[in-house]
Amino acid sequence: MKQGRPGKWRSTSAIVLVLALIVGLFFIPSWFERYVLAEALPHLPDSEVPPPGYEAASSPLGLPPASNGSTAFVLQESPDPGQPFVAYDPCRPVHYVVRPDLAPPGTDQLIREAVSAVSAATGLQFVYDGPTAEAPAKDREAYQPDRYGKKWAPILIAWSTPEESPDLAGRVAGFGGSSSIQVPGEPYVYVTGQVQLDAPGLSETMTFPNGPALVRAIIMHELAHVVGLDHVNDPTQLMYEENNGQVGFGAGDRAGLALLGTGECVPNV
Repeated sequence: MKQGRPGKWRSTSAIVLVLALIVGLFFIPSWFERYVLAEALPHLPDSEVPPPGYEAASSPLGLPPASNGSTAFVLQESPDPGQPFVAYDPCRPVHYVVRPDLAPPGTDQLIREAVSAVSAATGLQFVYDGPTAEAPAKDREAYQPDRYGKKWAPILIAWSTPEESPDLAGRVAGFGGSSSIQVPGEPYVYVTGQVQLDAPGLSETMTFPNGPALVRAIIMHELAHVVGLDHVNDPTQLMYEENNGQVGFGAGDRAGLALLGTGECVPNV
């Protein structure tokens, strides 16, 4: 895209690693860090996790569409071999914020449309918490009470540059991923995530005849990584790593997103 090839981008998915609060640190190949709670901890003023159950309802807030039967999707690998996939808790809203610095004009609406598309495909209910000054980071904290209060940090959607976010170098238009946590007796569940978007490259894309649709598709692609989809080898799907002009989710993308909307409610997180 930076090289002036309309509708073509490479994307990087990020699956967040785990920092064990009790058993220590360990690493697996990734860009972010995932937090694993080795045992349920009481909430203390200096706690590294928020009080459990914030906004948790007794049943899912929304339902995904019925499966279309497609198998043209890949789910991100769960850290627990016995758990087929990790998802956001459907019984509580998924909050997000946007860092608008460097945003190309008109892209605030594209973000809203992309979030709406992912919400419709998963049944997850997204809530916009407004703009933020938080910068994107590989080691972003999942809990930032001074900035966001005593709850998991909202998903961060940030316009950035290759200088600030080196993983945006070359023809990478964006990347995204989420952090998961586990409490004893419960499945892993995503609690926050982030999307980083190449502002200079996507500003150029916005000038193409179908530029806004392409930029919206890129944001949809990265948000699909955030909720748990991985890349596929099928070039007709939006989750194909290098896009050739797709501007909407394919049947496989939708089937995978619908499955990710059926995650378990985890009120103890």
